[in-house]
Amino acid sequence: MARFRTWVGIALAGALSMSLAGCSSTGGKRAEDARKAAAAQGRAAVNTPRWTFAMITHSGDGDTFWDIVQSGAKQAAVKDNINFLYSHDDQAQQQAQLVDAAVDKKVDGIIVTLAKPDAMKAALARAEKAGIPVVTVNSGSAQSKAFGALTHIGQDETIAGEAVGEELNKRGRKKALCVLHEQGNVGHEQRCDGVAKTFHGTLRKLYVNGTSMPDVQSSIGAKLQADPSLDAIVTLGAPYADTAVKARTDAGSKAEIDTFDLNAKVAAELKDGTLGFAVDQQPYLQGYQAVDLLWLYKYNGDVLGGGKPVLTGPQIITRDQASALAEYTERGTR
Repeated sequence: MARFRTWVGIALAGALSMSLAGCSSTGGKRAEDARKAAAAQGRAAVNTPRWTFAMITHSGDGDTFWDIVQSGAKQAAVKDNINFLYSHDDQAQQQAQLVDAAVDKKVDGIIVTLAKPDAMKAALARAEKAGIPVVTVNSGSAQSKAFGALTHIGQDETIAGEAVGEELNKRGRKKALCVLHEQGNVGHEQRCDGVAKTFHGTLRKLYVNGTSMPDVQSSIGAKLQADPSLDAIVTLGAPYADTAVKARTDAGSKAEIDTFDLNAKVAAELKDGTLGFAVDQQPYLQGYQAVDLLWLYKYNGDVLGGGKPVLTGPQIITRDQASALAEYTERGTR
């Protein structure tokens, strides 16, 4: 009977979610208010123990991408009766120390990014020795299995880069600049290398200080002024797309600005033609599925992926799709 009530609760939660998704645009705010109220009540859809899961990412301060990841993780945590802890540091050694702290707290599961995998290896070995299941997200798919993780959730960065190269070809671009805002991030290198693999034109890399938008803007602007033949700029994160737009304006360039990742600003600029296209890796889904898969493993011993990464992208978003996604970006889930 308890199991029956549990799955009835899940079914009712799913029905509520579908009904909210089907609301008209005029009822969108009411639907969103209802969703927030339901989350605030903290009512779980299951009666499993209140396990504690810790997510530790390589995010820097103020990176809105990770707000979307957290949004998904928190929503799943409410549904799954999980005590969710989040911490981050863009310095690899400090991120590893946060993983060590989670192990010391004897959490029931760890979600972690592997932007700089070598620095994380020992910490994840400690988690494995302590019997704490780990799911990796977003970055480090190539190292995830070797480091003892159950599975990896995210997009294959090389495949995503290849998709960008193909899209640039469709648009007739001939000379592109790939802007890397975090040196040492293996995922960023894979993205640009993927672009180079399929792009028929010339691609150059530009390394910038991603913690300083003025530096990013001036660096891109200098390249555009020095080489007027550049007809495409590819940024690797949504906040940097708008900065590239400003650099293009200052330089008097007509280069198309394209970007990885999606947010409300990017969606708006896709709609008005300021940006060409965006590559969405669905960060909400990364956070949501990471919590859900850890819960499934704790509850039922389930592991998804069959030893391969669970892909959440890439999805190429153009002007045509931007309008349909605008509502989701405004509420912080895309």
